[in-house]
Parts: sequence; C-alpha cells; structure tokens
Amino acid sequence: MFLQMFLQTAEAPPAQASIFSLFLPIILLGVMFYFMIWRPQQKQQKERKAMLDSLKKGDKVVTIGGIHGELISLKEDYVMLKVADKVEIKLSRSGISHVLK
Repeated sequence: MFLQMFLQTAEAPPAQASIFSLFLPIILLGVMFYFMIWRPQQKQQKERKAMLDSLKKGDKVVTIGGIHGELISLKEDYVMLKVADKVEIKLSRSGISHVLK
C-alpha cells in the first residue's frame, strides 16, 4: 500500500504539464517577436532592395543625409548624383533614402 501511494505521487504527467506551462510564456514571446519585429523588418528590407534595384537615370532622390538630387549615372555599387549646376557627387547606392515622385 505504501509503495502504491509512492508511485501515484511520482507520476510523470503532472511534472510534464508544469514544464510545458513554464515554457509557454517563452514560446509566446518568441511568436510575438517574430510577428511584431522580425517579419516587418524583412518586408521593409525587401521593399528597400526593390527600390534600389529599380533606380534609373533621371530619378530625383533624397539621400540618407538629406541631400536632394538627380541621378545622372548608375553603376553596380554607386551612383552619381547631380545636386546643383556643375556639382556632382559620387554616392554609395545604399545611401539613397527614397525616390521623389
């Protein structure tokens, strides 16, 4: 009888349920992190890459530093930007913030 009582108190399912309940908040935080931070960031990176790939000569752009200009030449990793008469600057392609419409 004593052995039977001891075996009933040492069953595994209640312990497994408590372990699951301990990990549930961590799992929920991971899911929230994915949907609130990681997924939107990936979407934003894809949109930025598409914008940089679609640049063409004559586009009016704004750099990350706030310089407005017109693209006069495009290379694979840099662009030439006309910011005023007889003033051209060489700029990394990733330094372009957005295209003006």
